[in-house]
Amino acid sequence: MVDAAAPLAVAILAYVTAQRLFELVVAARNTRRLLESGGYEVGAGHYPAIVALHAAWLAALWIFSPGRPVDLLLLALFVLVQLLRFWTLASIGRRWTTRIIVLPGERLVATGPYRFLPHPNYVVVVCEIFLLPAVFGLWAIAILFSLLNAAVLMIRIPAETSALQRTRG
Repeated sequence: MVDAAAPLAVAILAYVTAQRLFELVVAARNTRRLLESGGYEVGAGHYPAIVALHAAWLAALWIFSPGRPVDLLLLALFVLVQLLRFWTLASIGRRWTTRIIVLPGERLVATGPYRFLPHPNYVVVVCEIFLLPAVFGLWAIAILFSLLNAAVLMIRIPAETSALQRTRG
């Protein structure tokens, strides 16, 4: 545990917030390009729930984390998860988006972590949603948002899997 509390917590949260905002810009650009190339969206009905979940998770962290001690071991695990995030995003490249966009005729990505996992980005998100609150000892937030995320992913993953299987024939 490190008790550099507020400055370290704010730095960690600022990083995650900036990362998410940057990813939203990239996702919007990629979504627009995929749609212009003949892609179509699947499962748009649950997308607002995903956005609300992630916004509430980040807001809860900003409200409750500053001033709390930081568990360096859990922070190190969070950093390792970030490496998987970067590998995943680099592997899927311009096809990555926060929505489910199907581009008919495209082959599924089978490089990077996609060789080992069908949905590596969801593994990353599951880990992040639990680990980051845990870094600050916010176990109730870690558990609550993990359960909410699991509920959303029970809708999201089958929708995405079904859509991708249909495009493969």
